[in-house]
Amino acid sequence: MQDVLIIGAGPCGLSAAIECEKRGFSTEIIDKHNVVHSIYLYPTHMQFFSTAEMLEIGGVPFALSNDKPYRDEALAYYRRVAKHYQLKISPYEEALSIKKQPDGTFQVHTRKRSGTESVKEAKHVVISTGYFDHPNYIGIPGEDLDKVTHYFREAHPYAGMKTAIIGGSNSAVDAAMELIRVGADVSVIYRGSEISQNIKPWVRPLFDSLVTKQRISLYLESSVTDIRENSITIKNISGEEIIVDNDFVLALTGFRPDRKLLASSGVELDDGMEKPSYNPETMETTVPGLFVAGVIASGRNANEVFIETGRDHGRLIAEYLSSAKTV
Repeated sequence: MQDVLIIGAGPCGLSAAIECEKRGFSTEIIDKHNVVHSIYLYPTHMQFFSTAEMLEIGGVPFALSNDKPYRDEALAYYRRVAKHYQLKISPYEEALSIKKQPDGTFQVHTRKRSGTESVKEAKHVVISTGYFDHPNYIGIPGEDLDKVTHYFREAHPYAGMKTAIIGGSNSAVDAAMELIRVGADVSVIYRGSEISQNIKPWVRPLFDSLVTKQRISLYLESSVTDIRENSITIKNISGEEIIVDNDFVLALTGFRPDRKLLASSGVELDDGMEKPSYNPETMETTVPGLFVAGVIASGRNANEVFIETGRDHGRLIAEYLSSAKTV
């Protein structure tokens, strides 16, 4: 039996394990994928908005020649941190359910990629799962076509293609910039009156310039209402419908954490069953001994919690366990 079982091997899960280990608690991390899988799913050439210092965990320096790291540098850093602390990580093992026992401990039912199921026991459990497995679907005709994806990895497959991007966040703008570089015909459709104010400041002027030069077609206060094999239908705020020739659609409409594991374990959920109830000073949920860390603690807006804020959740948990002497 471990003192602390952590579900999710993202940066916040790794940080929680490190903080608990530092205070003498035995830990194990399980993840249905591998270490920092969410970052692996980021676009191949993505550069972080945050500085390297804000992404550090466990006191291990994230040394770079430039200020803001790229995706591959972050992957290498978190692998190095996990190896440095010799964290016990069981990759490709999914948590199916969490059950609290009469003696106050927990049993976590898991399944490996091979299909083998088992039960892990722990005195405490930390849920630190991400959200990249669960995109926000629009719910429009044609969204299930092969030409539509909710993930953008790199621009090469779209070279010379008429590509529509649905969304107005950093991911949408970054994708548009990469697509232009490979010669794609790019349209950006966003329901807001302007692109997000949180666009990376070194990218925003370049994007605005491409829109001004009409190299990117920008449709504001608009939405895609229908997707067909060779076109999309865009409806603007005045009700006008515009049919645009189209080869591919990138529906970059964000993601949401999966609450099923939380709900099945008995944790109370607020905000329309979207946000777990927890003590922000300890990260303990309404189920004693069951904690949350990272983006799973957020509500409908997954951007409430970033790595730079969620990485501190593990310290709060470890300090609480240590001071309460509950192990």
